[in-house]
Amino acid sequence: MSVKKEALVLLLAGGVGSRLNILVQSRAKPAVPFAGLYRIIDFSLSNVMNSGLTKVGVLTQYKPLSLMRHLGTGEAWDLTGRSRGVKILPPHTGFKDSDWYKGTADAVRQNIDFLEKNPADEVVILSGDHIYNMDFHAMLEYHRYKKADVTVGMMVVPMSEIYQFGAGIIDGENRIVDWEEKPKEPKTNLASMGIYVFDRDYLLNSLYRDRAENDFGMHILPRAIDNDDVFAYPFYGYWRDVGTIQAYWEANMDVLKQDSPISPEQWGIRTNIEADGRPADRAPAYYGMNAKVDCSLISAGCTIRGTVQNSVLAPGVVVEEGAVVRDSILFADCVVKKNSLLDLTICDKRVRVGEGAVVGNGSNHTVANVLQPTHLYTGISLVGKEADIPPEISIGRNCIVNSHVTASDFAGNNVEDGETL
Repeated sequence: MSVKKEALVLLLAGGVGSRLNILVQSRAKPAVPFAGLYRIIDFSLSNVMNSGLTKVGVLTQYKPLSLMRHLGTGEAWDLTGRSRGVKILPPHTGFKDSDWYKGTADAVRQNIDFLEKNPADEVVILSGDHIYNMDFHAMLEYHRYKKADVTVGMMVVPMSEIYQFGAGIIDGENRIVDWEEKPKEPKTNLASMGIYVFDRDYLLNSLYRDRAENDFGMHILPRAIDNDDVFAYPFYGYWRDVGTIQAYWEANMDVLKQDSPISPEQWGIRTNIEADGRPADRAPAYYGMNAKVDCSLISAGCTIRGTVQNSVLAPGVVVEEGAVVRDSILFADCVVKKNSLLDLTICDKRVRVGEGAVVGNGSNHTVANVLQPTHLYTGISLVGKEADIPPEISIGRNCIVNSHVTASDFAGNNVEDGETL
């Protein structure tokens, strides 16, 4: 009996992620901070590490520098050494948009030399923008047991959400017999997680066969289902695509629940704490005499003298006396000055909120953002990296304050619901 070669992992981390709005102005979606200490990609990378897989190619494209700094040598995930490692695979691009990846399968095809230089029996293909905990070793064993050409990680989702995913219809043996990509009138609620195990030779043949087949969900899988052995691997744990502002906010809030379905520590999720050039060993959080903290995640290096309720604070955040932070997510080193209020707000790094300012003013959440109505429509307001909000300003619901905005950019004392500055 031949010895199985360890599976090769390809981690797709090049998507634009435009629905995350200003959070991806200067970074790739997988590099967006999550739950205070982590980046979104940490979950996929840690799952790889915890599954005993050691060879990973990370396919980058859109604004990759922050992501590349975060990945570093792969040491944070024990992916360094003679027989292990993380390889950054940038796109083979020219000067035209048409030279960039045309889809998930095209991204892998453009890096086919990496596949050919790293012998393996199977290739595990993942997305870098999901929050979940999964044992890929178990999925590989299932794939081998089924003698599958392709195995697709799948889970049941609400019927109202299936239009966002590839959807598969299965028989009694979990063989996928029909496939719909983002169906408008779905026949099933079984959704693809964007996690695939391919027989390596089958994948290579599929990529070589037709170079017009650029996407796994749209092209490769439907053909495979019609002609070959494709099985669903059922998943029953927590999994979330955090590609929208609403989903991203909800997943962060899930971390705060008493019986949270997300447990980065128990899941063994690791991150590269030294990637930002900031001190890795920040002092413990400091709480002043009048500090009030309820149902919140407070990271190291924070200084809390005001009130924090149901919020996620990354390292180095300062909340001054009389300030209130509620139902919000603050990235590293934000400063919330005295007597100000942040309500249902996401602030990127190093935002400064002036004394007495309000972000998230009023109770009317129904006025969507005028410029991006599909991004902000539930009351969440966004403040971009290093924005400086002046004292006593009032910013409404579903607003966007762009990165590096200064006091001189505000025309008056009010930013109405749905406006963008």
